[in-house]
Amino acid sequence: MQVTIAATPWCRFKDKFIGDRRFYRAVLALIVPVIIQNTVSNVVNLLDNVMVGALGTAHMSGVAIANQLIFVFNLAIFGAISGAAIYGAQFAGAKDWDGFRQTFRVRLLVSLVITILGVFILSQLSGTLISFYLQGEGDRADAASMLLYGRQYLLIMLWGLLPFALTQCYSGVLREAGETFLPMVASLSAVLVNLTFNYLLIYGKLGFPALKVQGAAIATVLSRFVELAIVAVFSHANCRKYPFMTGVYRHFRIQKGLAKDIAIKGIPLFANEFLWSLGMITITQIFSTRGLVVMAGLNIASTIGNLFNVFFLSMGTAVAVMTGQALGANDPELAKKQIWQFLFFSVCICLVLGTALALSAGPITLIYNTEPEVRHLAAGFMRVNAMYMAFHAIAHNCYFALRSGGKTFITMLFDSVYTWVVVVPYTYFMVNFTTIGIQALYPLCHLTDLVKALLGIGVVSMGFWARNLVGQEPSQTPAVEGEDG
Repeated sequence: MQVTIAATPWCRFKDKFIGDRRFYRAVLALIVPVIIQNTVSNVVNLLDNVMVGALGTAHMSGVAIANQLIFVFNLAIFGAISGAAIYGAQFAGAKDWDGFRQTFRVRLLVSLVITILGVFILSQLSGTLISFYLQGEGDRADAASMLLYGRQYLLIMLWGLLPFALTQCYSGVLREAGETFLPMVASLSAVLVNLTFNYLLIYGKLGFPALKVQGAAIATVLSRFVELAIVAVFSHANCRKYPFMTGVYRHFRIQKGLAKDIAIKGIPLFANEFLWSLGMITITQIFSTRGLVVMAGLNIASTIGNLFNVFFLSMGTAVAVMTGQALGANDPELAKKQIWQFLFFSVCICLVLGTALALSAGPITLIYNTEPEVRHLAAGFMRVNAMYMAFHAIAHNCYFALRSGGKTFITMLFDSVYTWVVVVPYTYFMVNFTTIGIQALYPLCHLTDLVKALLGIGVVSMGFWARNLVGQEPSQTPAVEGEDG
């Protein structure tokens, strides 16, 4: 006679949310290189911010505004290649390297088109776009200086858009195949180049000209080319290790059915990332109408906050790869189980990091050469970001879970539609139709992040997103298109 022993509440909780050692080994193997890469990148961004900030608040704010526009391009690239990335992760799980190779070709072609459009728009409308952020109260001479420095920086940064886009294509396919070390090495090399030439070109050291904000832009562009060179050369030189690179440029044939499927999944993702990033910079612009000092404070808070956010942002890579591979291997129950463990892990870490950010917010701002009012505002903004960090992590993980199963229209509703229908109008109303001070207004406006996290949990718990997109339709072409790389 069998005796069934009921699992205790703790056992049920542990099984659903905590996971075993194998899960954490797999997660850490994926995210530690990405965390290191993103941490170093954000440290360099912080130093870059401080170096430019040493020139003056107007220099720092002008560069920050230009980077808001570059941010839209970066997210547009991410969105444009995300449709192919969904299939890439699942092809990797199914070990179908020809299908995987075709997803890489799609990324290259789409990235080229987006880059051409991005360069055209940003070069023609740079002054107009930067001016949107200079409508708040403050000295008009300061606003004019911010516009000048922002345009100087942006027009040079355009040269780095193509290498950035191509690097995302290479790094993306490598990570989906489980290779995170090479993208990390490329990124670390790039930030070292960026930091070195920032020092040389911003201040004019060792015989180099003192180019100020233009020097910062040149340093960043140089780092983009270095990163691309490393990730491309080493991946093609090791076709035995990366078989999907074999013959990838021999032709650009892509199966019509696959191209159609990627377009169906990819167009909503591109629209989502583009509209979401536009929503984020619109929200920043709305806050900036409360004064030029608010814009400076938001810039500092964002730069330092990104340093603390690297854990949960990097976790998105693990969610996309591990759940995508589980679905590609036709194991949707594993994918659904993993997402709850990702959520629990992320929230626990964010509670620790959020506390650290809140406690250090005030002292960190002292590294900036700016007015006390700007420091005070930045510290307040950082404490609010710390308070909401766990909710951001939940929404972030839910987004990647939905995306891994190809539910791109749902992700669009969850992300960009929610931003434009709820967050932007709510923020606009609070900023323009209330007299609440910015320090109290900022946390009230972020209540929408809490709501989004709860919505994400509700949608993910339904489980409908866990679908195998590639297992029933294996590639019809040979697995390897040649042996000569």
